[in-house]
Amino acid sequence: MTVTTDKPRLDAVPDQSAAGRLFRRLSQGGTKIIVWVLVVIWLIPTLGLFISSFRTEAEIKTTGWWTWFTDPSFTLDNYDFVLFGTGAGAPGMGDALLNSLAIVIPATIIPIAIAAFAAYAFAWMDFPGRSWLFILLVSLMAIPIQMSLIPLLQLYVGGAHVGLFGLDLTIFPDLDLQGTSFSAWATHTGFGMPLAVFLLTNYMSTLPRDVIESARIDGGDHFTIFWKLIVPLSVPALAAFAIFQFLWTWNDYLIAVTFVGTAENVAPVTVVLANVTGSRGQDWHILTAAAFVTMILPLTVFFSLQRYFVSGLLAGSTKG
Repeated sequence: MTVTTDKPRLDAVPDQSAAGRLFRRLSQGGTKIIVWVLVVIWLIPTLGLFISSFRTEAEIKTTGWWTWFTDPSFTLDNYDFVLFGTGAGAPGMGDALLNSLAIVIPATIIPIAIAAFAAYAFAWMDFPGRSWLFILLVSLMAIPIQMSLIPLLQLYVGGAHVGLFGLDLTIFPDLDLQGTSFSAWATHTGFGMPLAVFLLTNYMSTLPRDVIESARIDGGDHFTIFWKLIVPLSVPALAAFAIFQFLWTWNDYLIAVTFVGTAENVAPVTVVLANVTGSRGQDWHILTAAAFVTMILPLTVFFSLQRYFVSGLLAGSTKG
């Protein structure tokens, strides 16, 4: 009887030498240093903007923000004017925040609700043309928003009519939606739906099939399985898309100015922020405080849901 022993591969044996441990520590330390350097460089403009928001108009317009470290000063006049100022030139940021919420909240919740049902159907239900319909829906992400704004605006205002055999048939009625929040969040919902369906379908298709089959054997219908199993298990993916949709809608200017307009009673924060500098740019110092006012809510949403962000994006990227 011949006994053979497999020699361990040299490249499979971890380097336990002192030199190897030192190299790994230096590599980890070097990576951390590089990351912190990048973070500091990235935050320098934000730090400058933050410091400037607490400086007076004269100081902002005559000296650099870094002079604050040698001659510190502090004032809340910029924030007071932005939030509570009245009269000519006052941005009315408080009302603009409410207008943005009227757009953002429906434009975030509605796509998630509809896309979750659609994603469950694509992932766990068999119906004719499922694959082709999914491909068609996802391909809508390639349509540029800019080329669709004017046709949509004409649809919202004038409706859609087709002449057939001498008759004027109304396909879509004239709803006169220009200048309303409904037109903005309806547009965001339409453009956000393909990405939502794509992310949620990829995630739901990776959920354990045994759990779904067990629920079916126990007599659970599709709605019960969706509501009691799929939704709780899909919280990371739902939260990841919620962050995407919320930040996109909150920071959007093009759709807001096209469909909502610049009227004070409906204008969101992006439109107000663009107009806060005045007709000749003389009030640009107010932008420092206005920018941070508009950042508070998005940062709160992101940090509240950030633990789901990475897991929601990576889930569904691999199967097996």
